Amino acid sequence: MLLDASQSQLVLVDYQERLMPALLDGSAALAQARRLAQVAHLVQVPVWGTEQNPTRLGPNDAELRALCQRTLGKMHFSAVADGLADWLRPPAPPARPQGGNARSLPKHLQKREQPPHDERPSIVIAGCETHVCLLQTALELLEDEFEVWVVTDACASRTERNRDAAFDRLAGAGAELVTTEMVAFEWLRSCEHPAFRDMLALIK
Repeated sequence: MLLDASQSQLVLVDYQERLMPALLDGSAALAQARRLAQVAHLVQVPVWGTEQNPTRLGPNDAELRALCQRTLGKMHFSAVADGLADWLRPPAPPARPQGGNARSLPKHLQKREQPPHDERPSIVIAGCETHVCLLQTALELLEDEFEVWVVTDACASRTERNRDAAFDRLAGAGAELVTTEMVAFEWLRSCEHPAFRDMLALIK
């Protein structure tokens, strides 16, 4: 199964300026997160950010924050516990009229039931620390029946062992493990895509 840009959303977890220097390969993970967000903009994929206890740990990297549509401040390690899943789901459709009111609708509307046009169930996610906030958020998104794609080269922890243990656990739980370039090329699908040259400039 390949990623489809029209079905995707990007979630970037806790790339906070005070946290990044303490992480193994934190600067490399941040650079990949910026690339992901820029590619997402090229293909019109929504980008969401989270910040853990921002009054203590500060905001996300300024460049990355500017690329996010919204940023969720949270106190739980899992962003789902603080409402992320509500951001990722489309608004509920209007309630259908009941009883006699339904008969007042034109006939061609009375039985029409279509899925929301903006439903995007594939969540591409990356962040810090991999074994804490990224892991807990991704596992709860899986529990909420989203498809979860973890971008491994855009994730970081203080130690390699913690990071890799998180990847093992996520794969076992049903998440797909991918890289930034895998995501970018799958979102575009073709060298004829209008954004192909811009995407190449970002990843090279």
